[in-house]
Amino acid sequence: MATLSTALSIATAALDADQAALNIVANNTANANTTGYTREVASWQQNDSITIGNTSYGDGATVTGAVSQRDSVLELSMQQQTSVESASSTRLTALDQLQALFGDATSSSSSSSGIGNDITQFFDAVSSLESSPSSNSLRQAVLSAATTLASDFNSTASQLTAQQTSISAESGSIVDQVNSLTQSIAKLNQQIASASPNADAGTLQDQRDEELTQLSQLVGISQIKTEKNGLTITTSSGAVLVSGSTSFALSTGTVNGVTDIFDSQGNDITSGLTSGGGELGGLLTVRDQDIPQVQSALDQLAYSFGSQINTVNEAGSDANGNAGVAIFNLPSSSSGAASQISVAITDPSQIAAAASGNGSSDGTNAVAMAALASSSIVGGTTATQYYSDLATTLGSLVSDVSTENTAQQASLTQMQSQISSLSSVNLDEEASSLEGLEKSYEAASKVFTILSQVMATALNLGVETAIS
Repeated sequence: MATLSTALSIATAALDADQAALNIVANNTANANTTGYTREVASWQQNDSITIGNTSYGDGATVTGAVSQRDSVLELSMQQQTSVESASSTRLTALDQLQALFGDATSSSSSSSGIGNDITQFFDAVSSLESSPSSNSLRQAVLSAATTLASDFNSTASQLTAQQTSISAESGSIVDQVNSLTQSIAKLNQQIASASPNADAGTLQDQRDEELTQLSQLVGISQIKTEKNGLTITTSSGAVLVSGSTSFALSTGTVNGVTDIFDSQGNDITSGLTSGGGELGGLLTVRDQDIPQVQSALDQLAYSFGSQINTVNEAGSDANGNAGVAIFNLPSSSSGAASQISVAITDPSQIAAAASGNGSSDGTNAVAMAALASSSIVGGTTATQYYSDLATTLGSLVSDVSTENTAQQASLTQMQSQISSLSSVNLDEEASSLEGLEKSYEAASKVFTILSQVMATALNLGVETAIS
């Protein structure tokens, strides 16, 4: 009788275990399209055997719970790759906008606008003045070309500054998103510590992993596993963002006219975030490295070009026989020259086409000024070549970042596919599992039925009794 009871207990437990496993499969199927959901499988455990006399008998199995199919190492690698790819993608978008400012130098077609064309037009106007130095209209053409060039220098410098300002504003918005996510992750840490301190936390851990992926897209992070299934999150440079159930907010502030980012202790961590990855790292790289390099080159071009033109004009005499004056207003150094350059004269007669002491019909000084078009006056090369090189260097940077991003996207896609094959719900697999569990359930039900009949017969002293 004890043996029958034991067998009946095993069959009953089998039914319960199969039902629990069926519930897990049903839950997987229901969440097949839920973002961030990790597939679960039943954890089966053999019960301790029973020993009667010198013989041991199995006591069936139970389902101890659902186990999420995740690979923490692979997920960490994916989050790191997300951060790297996000940084280069964001940087590429910003660099494309930056490159558009120099479209006249990178376009395959002839452009009628832009600094490169302005420089050419200025020297063309000076060349025209060589043969007719007494022509007021040709002098006006030189003055107009100078005005257009200075205006385009100013406009391009202004757009560079505007892009930096826009990036600073966007960075501030990302900092707000980072703070929101770190608060949520700290709360999930607390919930996980309470609900599942020693094992996989299921949907709570799914939520935390999903938010960690979102966070890594915004900023480069490092993770440290702590007690009670918790995490400590820092930036790549070590600033603490989350520790257990506590989050530490980042903040922004203005330093020397630039928006910088500070940790919860007030330390400026901008430089560390620049190289740390994520959207924030990509934006800060463009703002603090790429744009300043372009600004510096543009300033050098404006300053060197304007200085050389001023020197030549000051060496000659104008239409009234007076000594030449500076054509361009410039700062004392190249810093900020592109934004500050302006035309210093309004009277076209002040264009000094003649050599000093010669009459107004002399074009000797205009010849000297026109010769600057083919002279190495900026960084060891001509003004037009320097501008072209500036645009080419920027184009090469865009190409390099684009190539880098393409490779990173491929690597990220591969990691996502690996995680998906392990953790995502495959309805075909679930259907197969469901079929196997249904057969197991039916078999346990059949055993249960047979044992019930045997037990009923035994209780009725061998008289077979129908079981309804």
